[in-house]
Amino acid sequence: MITVPAPAGPGAFVHPALFYQDVAEYVDGVGGFVRGALSADEPVLVAVPGPHLDALRETLGDDAAAVTWTDMTELGRNPGRILAALQDFADRNAGRAARIVGEPIWPGRSAAEVLEATRHEALINTAFAGRPATILCPYDVRALAPAVVADARRTHPVLIEGGRDVASPGYTDASVVSADCDHPLPEHDGEVFRLDYAHGGLSEVRDHAERWARTTALTPARRGDLVLAVSEAAANSLSHGGGKGTLRLWTGSGSGTREAVAEIQDGGRLADPLAGRRRPSLASTQGGRGLWMIHQLCDLVEVRATDGAFTLRLHMETP
Repeated sequence: MITVPAPAGPGAFVHPALFYQDVAEYVDGVGGFVRGALSADEPVLVAVPGPHLDALRETLGDDAAAVTWTDMTELGRNPGRILAALQDFADRNAGRAARIVGEPIWPGRSAAEVLEATRHEALINTAFAGRPATILCPYDVRALAPAVVADARRTHPVLIEGGRDVASPGYTDASVVSADCDHPLPEHDGEVFRLDYAHGGLSEVRDHAERWARTTALTPARRGDLVLAVSEAAANSLSHGGGKGTLRLWTGSGSGTREAVAEIQDGGRLADPLAGRRRPSLASTQGGRGLWMIHQLCDLVEVRATDGAFTLRLHMETP
């Protein structure tokens, strides 16, 4: 059974990466972490890909009933949705040290998904700072690309390898990692429908997106989701992005599937890197509700915050 480092003091947050080589090492490491939490009467959430859920339930036996289980391939289809779910679990167990297993990156993830999941891993350290919680993140070091493993060393203060825990010499501040994720988005090489908009043009944005969505293979419900997400993004442009923006729409392939893509670019900036990734309070006056809704509606949201430009690229898988 692995031993996760204890918090340095009351309210401390622990965020180790577990590097595993095979299923046996995975089950031993993660299963040991979960058993240790249960024996300490601590609430446990396990959010990992489906096949790993089955393996862990089997090894835990009757103890599995005391664990909250979530398939990460569903929860984390859009990595921008994960953080809020982890915070919700911790909030539901306020006053107790939450123990969470989160595996946001697994073999088969697209490069775009991995990048946003890496950003998520960095921002965990900001979002949970000062909270009494431990989030263990498994990484398949044999199947994942070396660059992905290298980034895991940057986003986790503690590493667990071969049953031993060590401080990560590569650990890097979340703001630096997040900025490193802001490299240019690839250009689409097919037909793109473009609309420039400004104050007073929100209804035109909606109509343009609706007409275009009808030409795609999206279901009527998902067409409505796309139009709502585009509308929220454009409204943010008008309120916080300099009062104008550009909408681009196209269809293409992503992660081996067909998808509809909407890109919104304006002159704004992302003042809060956690905006949209944590559930906004009904009483909050700091905004973020639109971006939160966009993350809930879309299968993937790519965020780029560079000097003088803020870009959201929204992906929705088509049947």
